[in-house]
Amino acid sequence: MSTLTQVARDTQVFDLIGKELHRQESGIELIASENFTSKQVMEASGSCLTNKYAEGLPGKRYYGGCEVVDEIEQIAIDRVKELFGASWANVQPHSGAQANTAVFLACLNPGDKIMGFNLAHGGHLSHGSPVNISGKYFQPIFYGVEPESGLIDWDKVEATAVREKPKLLICGASAYSRDWDYVRLRAIADQVGAVLLADISHPAGLIAKGLLNDALEHSHIVTTTTHKTLRGPRGGLIMLRHDFENPFGVTTSKGKTRTMSSLLDSGVFPGTQGGPLEHIIAAKAIAFGEALSEEYYNYAVQVQKNAQVMAKAFLDKGYKIISGGTDNHLMLIDLRPKGLTGKLAENTLIKADITINKNMVPFDDQSPMVTSGMRVGTAAMTTRGLVENDMERIVDLIDDVLTNHDDDAKIAAAKQEVNQWMAQVPLYS
Repeated sequence: MSTLTQVARDTQVFDLIGKELHRQESGIELIASENFTSKQVMEASGSCLTNKYAEGLPGKRYYGGCEVVDEIEQIAIDRVKELFGASWANVQPHSGAQANTAVFLACLNPGDKIMGFNLAHGGHLSHGSPVNISGKYFQPIFYGVEPESGLIDWDKVEATAVREKPKLLICGASAYSRDWDYVRLRAIADQVGAVLLADISHPAGLIAKGLLNDALEHSHIVTTTTHKTLRGPRGGLIMLRHDFENPFGVTTSKGKTRTMSSLLDSGVFPGTQGGPLEHIIAAKAIAFGEALSEEYYNYAVQVQKNAQVMAKAFLDKGYKIISGGTDNHLMLIDLRPKGLTGKLAENTLIKADITINKNMVPFDDQSPMVTSGMRVGTAAMTTRGLVENDMERIVDLIDDVLTNHDDDAKIAAAKQEVNQWMAQVPLYS
């Protein structure tokens, strides 16, 4: 008899998992980097594939017994290439930050200049923050938004790039609500001899369905997470639409110039991580298959519609949205005109079972642990089936709670309304 049949159920952990499921089902989820996966994505994530070690690539493994996982990983590769119109993809990165680190290893030497979007203006930790490997091992230079408009000035980006001549130009953000001018960015990169990396982790699903500008056509390299608008498991990937001979003169042992795809494969393994998570790759394959459907296109359209209605509702109530609106699924709200901090907003809304995250705003005068803003997104609640008029109701609830943040009775009443409402739209029936 297998010793596994004698293992007692770990009720301590599973009880907590049950509590987390109850939290997700009972509340309104507005964190822009979160979404809800399908049951089949979760089933694959918890499958027996977690038992298999598979260092290498399909057909080129360092372990035996990879015949089945080879087929699964190839399905993930084929599906994501179809989804984005890519010619090459590596689906092994454990996260978006891991995908970016693999790109850095493939394209850079320690001390090289990189130029990314300022974290304090809505950028990402892995685009040059001094507390991240991207800022510790490389020389970061930043561009940001304009104080008056909250928008990126592409002329200033070009001027900075021409002056600093970075080796890698990074675009993408975690809290920027407008589309990106990839055509202009590629022209800037070409002008200074830089590789253009587009990190599309947040709007990836909207880009895949043609609702935002096409990052793959104009960027040298594209990275993304799989768990935000793509609605898949937590993970990352790297893609190319056009493979190319690397500009760094790296050759094989036989003197042949290596392609960028080859360098990126090596940047993932053995460069920055070991065995791939084949159970997560299977879940990615399923999510990519879902994203190829007409249902997912309709979902992505609704995500965008919901965000625009939500932004207008906030503006109508006197909230300040950085850049004045949104093109994608999220918005960054400056709470200073309301006399609130992000920390107060986050902690108060949690009491009403409404989850947002505090967030720095451009030119913030608060610390990162307090912040002057909050970030909200519509991907998760659109998955739950909510539409435009529901966004207006959510903003009404948020405004009521924040306006009465010191009134426990008001907050309790809002929590009851949230819980009763969510019971009518079950997450996993």
